[in-house]
Amino acid sequence: MTEGAGVVAGELPDELTATEAGMWQAFRNGSVYDLSSGDAVVDDPHGAHPWGPERTVRARIVAWLLLDGPPALAGRVSSLKLTGMRITGTLDLSGGTVRPYVELRGCRFDKEVLLPEARFTTLRLVECAAPRLEAARVHTEGDLHLPRCRFQNGVRLTDAQIGTDLLLNQAVVYRDRSGRSIAADGLTVGQDLQAELLESHGELSLRAAQIGVSLSLRGAKLDNPYSRYALNAPQLTVERTLYLTPAGVGSPLLSGTTPARGTRIQPFECRGGLRLDDGRFGDAVDLERARFVLTEDQVLSLRRVQTPELRFLGDAPQRGQVLLSGARIVNLVDRAASWPGPGSLHMGGFTYENLVPRGPFPLTRRLGWVAAATAEYNPEPYERLAAVLRSAGEDEDAREVLLAKQRRRRETLPPAAKVWGFVQDWTVAYGYRPGRAAVWMAVLWAAGTLAFAHADHPPVNHDGHPYWSPALFTLDLLLPVIDLGQVGQWQLRGGWQWLAAAMVLLGWILATTVAAGATRLLRRG
Repeated sequence: MTEGAGVVAGELPDELTATEAGMWQAFRNGSVYDLSSGDAVVDDPHGAHPWGPERTVRARIVAWLLLDGPPALAGRVSSLKLTGMRITGTLDLSGGTVRPYVELRGCRFDKEVLLPEARFTTLRLVECAAPRLEAARVHTEGDLHLPRCRFQNGVRLTDAQIGTDLLLNQAVVYRDRSGRSIAADGLTVGQDLQAELLESHGELSLRAAQIGVSLSLRGAKLDNPYSRYALNAPQLTVERTLYLTPAGVGSPLLSGTTPARGTRIQPFECRGGLRLDDGRFGDAVDLERARFVLTEDQVLSLRRVQTPELRFLGDAPQRGQVLLSGARIVNLVDRAASWPGPGSLHMGGFTYENLVPRGPFPLTRRLGWVAAATAEYNPEPYERLAAVLRSAGEDEDAREVLLAKQRRRRETLPPAAKVWGFVQDWTVAYGYRPGRAAVWMAVLWAAGTLAFAHADHPPVNHDGHPYWSPALFTLDLLLPVIDLGQVGQWQLRGGWQWLAAAMVLLGWILATTVAAGATRLLRRG
């Protein structure tokens, strides 16, 4: 006897309806039990067309089959394969072990589906409609598929363990009472999590989730006007790539391929904040053509993210902030138009080793990028950019960046130091353009030579003095350390003394600025 059934094992229980009896026999045979009418409007599980008793079964009978069903017919493998079925009552498999293969297509659930701590081999719900899926700590040896399903009160997959793939492609999920559409904190997926063209109305939460291969949100629309985040995934670990990129709508191509020409493209769109703080990504974080619609207090946060490549190639958010503080990237692939303006970008402690711009990204725009991230003077972003340019062989650009750093620093100095900074900038550009010193020296030397050629210059010692040379005399004034034996041999009076003093002062200023610049360059090296 089957425990609790009151019937001989394999026989039909007396309490079954005709529809349930057909499902029972199909289960033993391992065949598909299809009650769809063939009319797409009538068969739409998300539509309003009523389904009568001829295609209705009780959730209790479904649970009976899955948890303690009859043996398979000889030579067959029992499985539950339903199409176009209405399931009344609450399907409760909490804590149960379901060994048969389960695949439900185009089915309606009148009440929520309860799967917490249940164990499955493979579970596929395809294009089904249910008020809610409660599956905390569910465990599957194989796949969990929920493509094109619709859940009115959210999905809970907290601490779920999926052996291979989790599919949420084209699913539509509305928020529950806590404001979450999909609560999947602590989720573990053995291979891929695909949620392409997903519609999420509420917070998609993936705190501390672990994905064995890739996480794809291609073409997804995440909308959460109710709270801070539309995607809340701190400490997310993805062994390969996170895709927040476009998808081809209606394309038969496999996930990850380039849509064929003429395919309608739907970008990834996030209306609400996105948080990936402390995430680890083995290959890349890809934001190609992603759209972020933020309010003033919402953020696109990648703080302390670690990944070999960040493809920051989306549309620049018009409001909100982009946070990259503490992130560690090897290759930064970006566009000039993808970054927000001043006050909306924060990059304190952001490190990257290579810049790979897509399209024109001149140095002036790159300096504006750094300036946008430093509302108050901070040398670190400038020094990081200079180091990356220098390692790429762009020494001239690296010097321009460091010069921009000094000019930005000058804005924070007191008036006297600011004046001295202007002097260093005008003369030798803080040492980063040392050729300027030679130009200034040549100009002063020529001007002094022409001026002192008309000066009255009686000798100090009438018995022994060198030949008067305005050029050597001027050069002796300008060079503060080297003595050419001219200055101490001649007497100047009146305005000529003041001119000589000015030449000495200018010579010291040039020498000091050159020395400061040389010290800075040596320290940099």
